[in-house]
Amino acid sequence: MVSARRAPRPGASSLGCLFTVVVLAAVVYFGVNFARIYWHFYQFQEDMREETRSARQRTNDQMLVRLRASADSLRLPEAARKISIRRTQTMISIESDYYEMVELPMMVREIHFNPRAEGPL
Repeated sequence: MVSARRAPRPGASSLGCLFTVVVLAAVVYFGVNFARIYWHFYQFQEDMREETRSARQRTNDQMLVRLRASADSLRLPEAARKISIRRTQTMISIESDYYEMVELPMMVREIHFNPRAEGPL
């Protein structure tokens, strides 16, 4: 007697497919956290570049107010508000330094950011 193999039922899912979906969901969830903090870093650095381009028309205090407001709106850590502005006769340099915490499965990772911009006066 020959036994016939049964075909899988339509709509039945395998455990392997479920595992893949769970892993993919975890990668997306934690990837979004990384992408968000890197995007905020990029935006803050772009704001610094914009201030260097407008440095002739603004005082250091005016630039500090604008950049601190940017850091607040991006919800950066308090350390990001400590902004250093250096001017010479021909150049301007703006810099900040801060850490962001990112939660990963069973650990928290600390990432260092040092946004800076410089340009001619």
